[in-house]
Amino acid sequence: MLGVTALDVICAARLRRTPAMASGTGVVRATKSITVNQRPEELYRFWRNFENLPRVMRHIASVRTIDDRRSHWVAHAPGGYKVEWDSEITDDRPDRYIAWRSLPGADVPNSGAVSFDPAPGGRGTEIRVQLEYRPPGGMLGSAFAKLLGHAPEQRAMEDLRRLKQLLETGEIATTDGQTSGRKTGMFGRRISLTRILEKEMR
Repeated sequence: MLGVTALDVICAARLRRTPAMASGTGVVRATKSITVNQRPEELYRFWRNFENLPRVMRHIASVRTIDDRRSHWVAHAPGGYKVEWDSEITDDRPDRYIAWRSLPGADVPNSGAVSFDPAPGGRGTEIRVQLEYRPPGGMLGSAFAKLLGHAPEQRAMEDLRRLKQLLETGEIATTDGQTSGRKTGMFGRRISLTRILEKEMR
């Protein structure tokens, strides 16, 4: 899902990974966090437009906004299949916090939340993501997904690394077809998110 770069290694060391399977329920929960060298309001603005997320979440094929609180999601699943669901925002605190949940009829019932808190020492913003989902087939479906390398907790970690790369450097580093990936400092030059968002509006 991503090339192994120096930035990836640094980000991986800073990620706090605490997934847990609720015993006997088939529900998977995971919490991830990462520090990004951007202001909370900029990160909130990028995330709040859910149609931006397929750029950093490779398992998400598309997101279509229905109205101010609802959106339709299509995701890649193991075996070349796709799953779909409608999602609604359940809590929205500008520049601070967004929570959501899937609506009845979802192929994969899920919910989650993301918070944007100033990092210590003025070094950007800590993004913390909490996810909960019930995979098809319960625990058996989760085990199958992990076997094929599609474990959502692993995906979340990779997605956060890609998000950091895009929002700090303006692009996602890759080693595909290259002898080495782009090297970037943990708190390197700040890239204007306004420029990135303006491109999406053209």
